[in-house]
Amino acid sequence: MPLLEVKNLGINFGGLRAVNKFDLDIQTGEIVGVIGPNGAGKTTVFNMLSGYYRPTDGTIAFKGRTMNGLRPFQVAQRGIARTFQNIRLFPQISVLDNVRIAFHPRAGYNMLDSILRTPRFKAREAELTGRAMNLLAVFGLEDKAEIKANGLPYGAQRRLEIARAMAVQPDLLLLDEPAAGMNPAEVQQLVELVRFVKEKFDVTVLLIEHQMGLVMNLCERLVVMDFGEIIASGLPQEVRENPKVLEAYLGRGAVA
Repeated sequence: MPLLEVKNLGINFGGLRAVNKFDLDIQTGEIVGVIGPNGAGKTTVFNMLSGYYRPTDGTIAFKGRTMNGLRPFQVAQRGIARTFQNIRLFPQISVLDNVRIAFHPRAGYNMLDSILRTPRFKAREAELTGRAMNLLAVFGLEDKAEIKANGLPYGAQRRLEIARAMAVQPDLLLLDEPAAGMNPAEVQQLVELVRFVKEKFDVTVLLIEHQMGLVMNLCERLVVMDFGEIIASGLPQEVRENPKVLEAYLGRGAVA
């Protein structure tokens, strides 16, 4: 059984068909990339997978269970976490608290405990702080724990966003253009980071990206979208040489 199984997925916005007949199977442990020109529908697919958009038609199954209609927090509870094309940290709170927040749905105490600062509250808060610090250490951010998130360099903010996603303990990590705004050195560091995260946390990765060097070096399979539909899929080398893909990126007439 695939970890993620998407069949005939589609969505309409008024009279616009934004995604049409999108199919995707992902096996546990894969790193799969979704690529395509701007406006191809890639982030719309992610928004459906993560519960931000409700599909007009088609099905999403994760670990054999239907996901259609779930809200984002329910999707996260099932084991899917995501990052965003535009970094969505809590900029005015500390790096540590950005990660601690992700643990709180499983904090194990109630509102009265938090108001009265009961022993259970204090014990659980200490445990969650320790777990958050461990994650920051994994991502090389432990020495930045007490500074505000918006005080981090851009690349470190990306790492923090991934660290926060991993606090959800996902089985599937969705990365929406993680290399956006990065220089070549940072892109290479990101490739190494994603590989490390996959092995360290035993997580499956689905990513959207425009950096072709990144997807060619990192992804085991690629899915190419254009105008809301899949136009090619397969191994990176196969996709790179596909005439439809070249036409989508370079324009009609660019491919002899």
